Amino acid sequence: MSERSTGMSRVLVTRPAGEASDTLCAAIKAAGYQVYSQPLLELTALPQLRAAQRELVLNLDLYQHVIFISANAVRFGMALVDDYWPQLPTGLNWYAIGAATAAGLERLGIVAITPGSAMSSEGLLAIPALQHVREQRVLLVKGEGGRDSLATELSRRGAAVDELACYRRSLPAVPAGELAASLARWAVDVIMLSSGEGLANLQLLLSPAETTKLKHIGLIVPSQRIARMAHEAGFERIVTAENASDAAMLRALQESRPGTGE
Repeated sequence: MSERSTGMSRVLVTRPAGEASDTLCAAIKAAGYQVYSQPLLELTALPQLRAAQRELVLNLDLYQHVIFISANAVRFGMALVDDYWPQLPTGLNWYAIGAATAAGLERLGIVAITPGSAMSSEGLLAIPALQHVREQRVLLVKGEGGRDSLATELSRRGAAVDELACYRRSLPAVPAGELAASLARWAVDVIMLSSGEGLANLQLLLSPAETTKLKHIGLIVPSQRIARMAHEAGFERIVTAENASDAAMLRALQESRPGTGE
């Protein structure tokens, strides 16, 4: 009897390759689903820090607040910090956008402040310690590019904000037609997207005709912002998880059928 005939849902995980993707795939499989992985983002360390960026790391002890906007920012950013600070400076407030990011810092002996279930720039901006930051220095540890809402708002509040870009996100090298062929071969029911950039790359890796054919596939996304982007892109079966954590994404998969709101 085939997996399709048993009613087993087939789920595509699109997180970048690595531990975060592996743990989510394992959780989905343990819950009884057939799971596949096709990263929609490729992450690479920057080959060499520019002098200005290196200066930010050297001056780490001058900041009051250090914010990591992803688990990958911890992975790449703390590798840079370790090169210059074998012993971390004291008196800093450390922040993590979510539980996985905080866990990465905890493994390095750093206790981070998090926004709880509101794993987003908006959630970070609601943290009490970041409300009154006039004339304080804030370092954002992140990848190249991305949203600038966090830096913009903290600057508006009077903080001096610097951004340490420590890795690069790029489109995976997937030949034309290969993603659509894989989705068809695997008979995927649901695609899990972890970011707006992942959604954009999904569209880049599909031709317009392929995208049209796949509008029936369910999407699980981690925020209302990405849900709006998916709706504007023409996808019809969208479920919004509470956040991007493994638990929230799996819960959305188990409790909702994309597009039904159930």
